[in-house]
Amino acid sequence: MNESQRFRLGTVGALSLSVVSSVSIVICNKALISTLAFTFATTLTSWHLLVTFCSLHVALWMKLFEHKPFDARAVMGFGILNGISIGLLNLSLGFNSVGFYQMTKLAIIPCTVLLETLFFRKKFSRNIQISLAILLVGVGIATVTDLQLNVLGSILSLLAVVTTCVAQIMTNTIQKKFKVSSTQLLYQSCPYQAITLFIIGPFLDGLLTNKNVFAFKYTPQVLFFIVLSCLISVSVNFSTFLVIGKTSPVTYQVLGHVKTCLVLAFGYVLLHDPFSWRNILGILIAVIGMVLYSYYCNIESQQQKANDVSAQLPQVKESESDPLISVENGSGILSDGVVQKAPTWNSNKDLEA
Repeated sequence: MNESQRFRLGTVGALSLSVVSSVSIVICNKALISTLAFTFATTLTSWHLLVTFCSLHVALWMKLFEHKPFDARAVMGFGILNGISIGLLNLSLGFNSVGFYQMTKLAIIPCTVLLETLFFRKKFSRNIQISLAILLVGVGIATVTDLQLNVLGSILSLLAVVTTCVAQIMTNTIQKKFKVSSTQLLYQSCPYQAITLFIIGPFLDGLLTNKNVFAFKYTPQVLFFIVLSCLISVSVNFSTFLVIGKTSPVTYQVLGHVKTCLVLAFGYVLLHDPFSWRNILGILIAVIGMVLYSYYCNIESQQQKANDVSAQLPQVKESESDPLISVENGSGILSDGVVQKAPTWNSNKDLEA
C-alpha cells in the first residue's frame, strides 16, 4: 500500500470515527439532559476535556505517541479560544430559539470560506460553492423551524460563529505550521480548554438553567451516563482534530451537518422523535449536497496532484539533458557523454502535500 492509499484510508477512518462517536455522544447526552434533567452542558464539556487529557496522558505514558512541545503562547491562545467558542455556542442556544441556533451553525461554513479566502488566499471553485449551498439548504429545511430574533442572542451568535471559525482554522494551520499530529495538539491544548470551561461552565449553566451544578442530585443512573459521555468524548475530541488536520475546516463543518441529519434519523428510529416530510426532504437534499461536495473535492484533489507532478517533469528532463549536472545518490556523474546511472526520481514525491 503506497502513501497515497494510506492517506486516503486514514482520512476515511477519521471521518467514520467522527460520525460514529458524534452520533453516539448526542444520543447519550440527549438521554442525560432530556430524560435525567442534567442540563449543565458547558460544565459537562469541561469534564469531557479533562477525561480526554487524562486518557492522552496515559497513552503518552504507554508511548503510543510522542510529546512534541512547540510555541506555548500559540497553544494557550488556541486552547482558550476553543473553550470560549464552546461557551458562546451554548449561550447562543440559551438566548435564541432552536431555529435561530441552527441558522447560527449553518453560518459557520460561509464564514469559514470567507475567512480562508480573505486571509489565506484559498480558492473555492464554483462547483464546491454550489454543492455547499445545496447542503446548507437541505440542512436548513430539515432543522430550521422558528426564527425568533433578539439583539443579545444575535450578538452572541455572531461571536460564536467567528470564534468557532477561527478556532477550527487554527486547528488546521497549527498542525501544518508546527508539523504536529492531531494527538499532539489535542494533548497540549486540552488543559487550557478544560480550565477555561471549568471556570466559566458553572456560571453559564447557572445563568441558562437557574440551577446549581454542584447542588444537583447525582443518582447512579446519572453518574453512569456522565461517565459514558466522558468516555465517548475522548473519541469525539480526537476525531475532530484528526479530521480537520487531514482535510479542512470546511470539510469538518460539512461532516457536522451530515451528522446532524443522522442524529435526526436515529432520533426518529430509536427514540421515536417527531419526524415530518420536511425533515425527510431536507435530509435528502443535504445528502445530495454532501455527495457533490465529496465528488468535486476528490476531482480537484486529483487535478492538483497531477499538476504538481507535471510541474516537476520539466525540471527532471532538464537535469537529465544537462551534462554539467551531477546528481548525488542516484545519477552518478556524467562523463564523456555516457550515462553511468540513470537519475532516480520518485513519482510519488509531494503527492501528499
